[in-house]
Amino acid sequence: MSEQWRIEHDSMGEVKVPADAKWGAQTQRAVQNFPISGRPIDERLIRALALVKSEAARFNGRSKDVPKVDARIAKAVAAAADEVAEGEWNDQFPVDVFQTGSGTSSNMNANEVIARLASEQLGEDGAVHPNDHVNASQSSNDVFPSAIHIAVTESVLEEVIPALEGLSRSLRRKQKQFAKVVKSGRTHLMDATPVTLGQEFGGYAAQVDEAIERLRDTAPRVGRLPLGGTAVGTGINAPKSFGRSVIAKLAERTGLPLTPAPDAFAAQSARDALVEVSGQYRAAAVALVKIANDLRWMGSGPRTGLSEIRIPDLQPGSSIMPGKVNPVIAEAVTQVAAQVMGNDAAVAFGGSQGNFELNVYMPMMARNLLESGTLLANVAAVFASRMIDGIEANEEVCREYAESSPSIGTALNPYIGYELAAEIIKESTRTGESIRSIVLERELMTDDELDRALDIISMTKGGIVK
Repeated sequence: MSEQWRIEHDSMGEVKVPADAKWGAQTQRAVQNFPISGRPIDERLIRALALVKSEAARFNGRSKDVPKVDARIAKAVAAAADEVAEGEWNDQFPVDVFQTGSGTSSNMNANEVIARLASEQLGEDGAVHPNDHVNASQSSNDVFPSAIHIAVTESVLEEVIPALEGLSRSLRRKQKQFAKVVKSGRTHLMDATPVTLGQEFGGYAAQVDEAIERLRDTAPRVGRLPLGGTAVGTGINAPKSFGRSVIAKLAERTGLPLTPAPDAFAAQSARDALVEVSGQYRAAAVALVKIANDLRWMGSGPRTGLSEIRIPDLQPGSSIMPGKVNPVIAEAVTQVAAQVMGNDAAVAFGGSQGNFELNVYMPMMARNLLESGTLLANVAAVFASRMIDGIEANEEVCREYAESSPSIGTALNPYIGYELAAEIIKESTRTGESIRSIVLERELMTDDELDRALDIISMTKGGIVK
C-alpha cells in the first residue's frame, strides 16, 4: 500500500482510506477498531462470501422485485465477485478475525471491494454502491453465516475426509501386513492375552473410518443455509424466492450439499451445526491421540522400551545425545489434537451465545473450525505418509512378549478353572518359571492339551465376526 490517502464516506461521515485500497469507509473503520490478532479472516471464507455475492447479483439482475440492480450492474457485480472468489483480491480483506460478532465488517469489506471493482469495470467511479447494489436482498446476518457454512462444508468434504481416508488406507495396509504378527495384548498397561499387530492396526483404521462416517453424516446439516432470512429471519427486503434460488445455484456451482435451512429463525440465531461439526473434529482428534500414543509406546526403546515396532527415523532427536531418534510425527499429531480440542471448546461456547435472533460469535467460530479442519487434514496426511507407511514390525520381540506373558494362562480356565489358573499365573510371575512347566510339574494337563491351550495364534481368533 502507498502512503497516499483518499477520502471515503459512509453513514457516519468521512474516513481516510489508503489511496490504492479497493475497500471503503466501513472496512477502514473496522481496521482501526480491531487491531487485535493481526490475522484476517480465512481465504476460504472470503471465497464463500464472494460466491454468495456473485449468485445474489445474478438473481437480483433477473428479478423485477430488485429495481435498483439492473442487468448491467448485476453483470459487473457478478464478474467482480467472481474475481474475488478466485482469490485475486485476498489482500484487500484486512479486517481482523476478531471483529463485530455478526461478521458485518467482513461482509461490508466484501461489498466495498466488489463495488469498487465493478465500478472500475463499468468505467464509472461510484456507479456501484456497496449496500444498494452488492448487498441487495441480503444482510450480514444471513450472508455471513451462510458463507461460514459453505466454507466449512467444503472443508469437511474436500479437505478433511479425503485426508482421513488416506490415513485409513495406510492403516488398513498395515493391518494386512501384520496379520500374523502375534504380540501381547495390554489392558491397564499390563500384560493381557495375545492379539496380532494387524488386529491393533485394524482397530485404528476402524476409529478413523468411524470419524469419517460421522463427518459425512454431519455435512448435510452444516450445508443448510440461512440465506434469504436477511436481518432477523423474516426475509425483509428480499424477494421471497431469493434464498431458495441462490442456494440452488451455489449448490450447483460448488457441488456441495447446500440446501435452504428448514427454519429460518433457528438458522439465523443458532449455529448448532457448526458446534456439531466441531464436535466431530474433536472426536477425530481423540482417536488420533489414542493411535499416536499406542504407536509411541510400541516404538519406545530401542533398549529400555517395548520396541515392538520400528518407527521411521526422520531427524536427529537430541541436541546432546548422539544417535537418538524420536517419534516426532506422533508428537505433532497429539499437539494438533490438543489444538483442535481447544478450538472445539471455544466453538461450543460461541455456539451457546445465540441471543434472540443472532449469534455474535461467528467470526471466532469460523476461524476455529476452518483452522481445525486444516490442521486435521494436514496432520492426517503427514501421519500416513511419514510414519504409518514406514512402520515395521519387530516380530521376534512381539512373539517373545506374547509367549512369555503370564496372561496366556487365561487359556487354562476351561481345563483347570479360574482359581487354579490364577494360582499358576501368580507362581509364574513370582518365580519366572513358564506356565507350561508349572502345569506339567503338577500334572494338571497333558502335553497335547497344553499345546492346544497355549497356542498363541489360536488365542487371537474369534471376537467380532465381520
